[in-house]
Amino acid sequence: MPAIKPQGAKVLLVDDDASLLKLLAIRIESKGYEVTTCESGLIALQILKSQVFDAVVTDLRMDEMDGMALHRQLQSRYPALPVIMMTAHGSIPDAVEATKQGIFAFITKPIDKDELFDSLAKAIEIHGVNADEIIPTSNIVTRSGAMLHLLEQVKLLGPTQVNVLISGASGTGKELLAQAIHQHSHVSKGPFVAINCGAVPGELLESELFGHKKGSFTGAIKDHQGLFQQAEGGTLFLDEIGDMPLNLQVKLLRVLQEKTIRPVGFQEEIAIDVRIVSATHKNLPEAIINQQFREDLYYRLNVVNLKLPPLCERREDISLLAQYFSASIAKRMKQSEKHFANDAMHALVRYDWPGNIRQLQNVVEQVVALTPSEVISEHLVLSALNSNEKNVEPLSLNDAKKEFERDYVINTLKMAGGNVAEGAKLAKRNRSDFYKLIKKHNIDVDNLA
Repeated sequence: MPAIKPQGAKVLLVDDDASLLKLLAIRIESKGYEVTTCESGLIALQILKSQVFDAVVTDLRMDEMDGMALHRQLQSRYPALPVIMMTAHGSIPDAVEATKQGIFAFITKPIDKDELFDSLAKAIEIHGVNADEIIPTSNIVTRSGAMLHLLEQVKLLGPTQVNVLISGASGTGKELLAQAIHQHSHVSKGPFVAINCGAVPGELLESELFGHKKGSFTGAIKDHQGLFQQAEGGTLFLDEIGDMPLNLQVKLLRVLQEKTIRPVGFQEEIAIDVRIVSATHKNLPEAIINQQFREDLYYRLNVVNLKLPPLCERREDISLLAQYFSASIAKRMKQSEKHFANDAMHALVRYDWPGNIRQLQNVVEQVVALTPSEVISEHLVLSALNSNEKNVEPLSLNDAKKEFERDYVINTLKMAGGNVAEGAKLAKRNRSDFYKLIKKHNIDVDNLA
């Protein structure tokens, strides 16, 4: 990953020594940063109310409010803003305490300009530009330009009734985005109901969605209200819609057209008022070509498409999310918050995260649990990343079945020497069914290895 350039990055410089303040400002500006100066922590807090900065460089010993007191205020109000601490009274205990409190870097006076420039460059690279621009009206923690643009779209879509399809890889936060759409909508006071269509067996999914009448099938010992009725006046989130069986896709299409449902075993229709948000990690246009998803349903669901970027394309969010997860875990476990060492955070930012946010959360939970001290080391982070490498994101049951089925057909054809009729015999299937399996999985019979 290329380092983030300092051009455009804004630095707030705080020191009660006016001459040193002026000298440091000139030096930092010479590297392409935009510098604002002030002579006290209280003034710094006032400036931060109206301006956005990417890093704060502050003296430790100051009247009225010292550097540590300023940092505590910054940590509370702008948790993603990196702080570099300077002091003429440097000592090992001060540096250790600063690290425990989450100070990004601790530099002793007289200031070594190369050390200061190196610390600033690393702070900007890890924390990104405009680090404290976080949308507070959503459960989504971000400062990514792409995500902020996406959330602006969410605000525009919220009051409308259009169906929204969220696409993105597993673990990118599709349900959180669906919740944000619900929160900004006119049905925000209604329920938000979610279901993973790939996690419920096809024969049960119809009953889960539409409900059923007592005695309508074996095991139906009482009337059951489906999720559409539970979501009345609110939002129903259909996650992994690409895994919905074709026969249910037909019924869902009818629901979207007629705004009514018919529970299993019922004769009458029930009117519903539910907003639909769906999501998938699959390529639905490709699934349509392969006759695995209905084209007419796709256009009903995909009135507006929101695409979530993978975590590797929003690296400026990695440090923010890692700190957020660490704080949440500490709160849940009723422990003091643990901070990442700079090289540990750097390792997190450099990693490509094939399992996206879900994998990051798992790694943070692991290192927090295994860290006996208040500072999480680079060694522990690298160890956790290595242990996660082989098992990033397990396949869903449906995907695992499809993968097994495809491998089985290929191996059977190889055993039959590429002869489809012979392969069908080995699989104990009629030739027509076996041809359908070959077509379903796009298997090139003439070019089997």
